[in-house]
Amino acid sequence: MIDLRSDTVTRPGAAMRDAMFNAELGDDVYGDDPTVNRLEEIAADMLAMESSLFVPSGTQSNLVALLAHCQRGDEYIVGHDAHTYKYEGGGAAALGGIQPQTVPFDDAAELPLDQVEAVIKDDDFHFARTRLLALENTQHGRVVSIDYIKQARKLCDKHSLVLHLDGARVFNAAVKMQVPVSEISRHFDSVSVCLSKGLGSPVGSVLCGSVEFIEQARRWRKVTGGGMRQAGLLAAAGLVSLQTLVERLADDHANAEQMQELLRGTPGVTVREAWTQTNMVWLDLQKPADDGFVAYARDNGVLLSCSGQLCRLVMHLDVSSDDVSHAAQVIRSWFEKNG
Repeated sequence: MIDLRSDTVTRPGAAMRDAMFNAELGDDVYGDDPTVNRLEEIAADMLAMESSLFVPSGTQSNLVALLAHCQRGDEYIVGHDAHTYKYEGGGAAALGGIQPQTVPFDDAAELPLDQVEAVIKDDDFHFARTRLLALENTQHGRVVSIDYIKQARKLCDKHSLVLHLDGARVFNAAVKMQVPVSEISRHFDSVSVCLSKGLGSPVGSVLCGSVEFIEQARRWRKVTGGGMRQAGLLAAAGLVSLQTLVERLADDHANAEQMQELLRGTPGVTVREAWTQTNMVWLDLQKPADDGFVAYARDNGVLLSCSGQLCRLVMHLDVSSDDVSHAAQVIRSWFEKNG
């Protein structure tokens, strides 16, 4: 099957499985798993941060970041369609008593900074205390520019706010911009990076920040059930991801561009071409994507994720150029008959 539902569906290759099998292990809760420690050191170095923490998931990584930065009754500003706000179960509010204040993303996947500044609360006991601004890069596959990030940093400094990055796919952004990932991360107080998306690990994220911040995050990881024991089995996969699978993200970007070209002009389908910046292709459909379309694609070897009149096609290391050609042919054939 050609699985285009997400870049989380990747399977560990032979080199990654060998690394996991041969990993040197200890008890990470005691801090003596050498493979976890090595992963955390490399991640912090790559992102130009003092320290980092290996956690089971991106959701937990963002959650413990918010819990470490904020207190109950604090508020964080976040995009209305951001993963931290919309797709992570309301954890910050449910578990941390942290209030989200949303701002709509603009067409460039940015939060307009004048709107951000307008919702920062005065220092008044009537209001939640505005504590943090959370950004995403990439956002639905779109790259947020370094110039914008610098402006956001200045705004946060002006108002004494913490700046957090949900950088689940920040390496995609760095590869697209052809800069070291540290050129993005160095402007933030904390950055969450997912190893199990385009970087191909089976499990895990790393949260990076200052030594003091990571000490607090480590406590919250334990409180939220993320303390793992011989976690080097998983950290070994993360090392392979960071050391060997970053630059190949450009292949996924090229495959997304190929998919866009092949689907251009398909009856009943509009490609959001401005959104094809990294490894995602977004399709607007004239008619709702009923079960017939998704079932047809599955019967022809392609797994899709569609909702209503919107489809997201995600390229990853298990999708080749030939796979893209086949998947595009399947999609076109359905709409040529039914569009």
